[in-house]
Amino acid sequence: MPFNHNDHYHPLLLRHLPPGPGVALDVGCGTGRFARRLAAAGLTVDGVDSSGLMVEAARATGSPGPGKVKYRQADVTKEPLPIEHYDYISCVASLHHMPIEMLGVLEEALVPGGVLVVLGLARPSKIRDYALWLAAAPVNLVARVVVHAGERLNGGSEPALRAPIRETYPTMSEIRRTSRDLLPGSTVRPLLFWRYLLEYTKQP
Repeated sequence: MPFNHNDHYHPLLLRHLPPGPGVALDVGCGTGRFARRLAAAGLTVDGVDSSGLMVEAARATGSPGPGKVKYRQADVTKEPLPIEHYDYISCVASLHHMPIEMLGVLEEALVPGGVLVVLGLARPSKIRDYALWLAAAPVNLVARVVVHAGERLNGGSEPALRAPIRETYPTMSEIRRTSRDLLPGSTVRPLLFWRYLLEYTKQP
């Protein structure tokens, strides 16, 4: 599928960057596409992924600067994260691979004023969720056709390395309840293309 739902929302996630240079953690970095965008914005980035194959592919792409990216294979559910160390933490389609209580661990790794963003996948719970999920189907079809046509005009695209997929997702109600309990003041909103955005700023 030429149209990537996660990549589509990268600009939205970047709008939540805190001011100034800082240190970022990209959890489940995959081949490093979002980590490289963070580096391009000037952050020093730790890109972690439990898949050695993904980390190897990410390292092969280098870093665009001015920030630097360091990739490593790690399971954040088993390896302790430094306390109050990161200015920005991102989870792009990776939280559903972990216990949802990891939100509390990620919160502890933020410096005061730091930002956590989660672009996640979840099952709908409310009427609004279902309506948005259904509306995404025709829009997704149009987007796929447009992107595919553009790639054909430019000589086609190379096959992309894909991260492992897990089809078991929490519900939106679970996400809202857990974020309310573990991340007071956080916001959760459903997005088009079967995603949601969780945003949290740690209070000083």
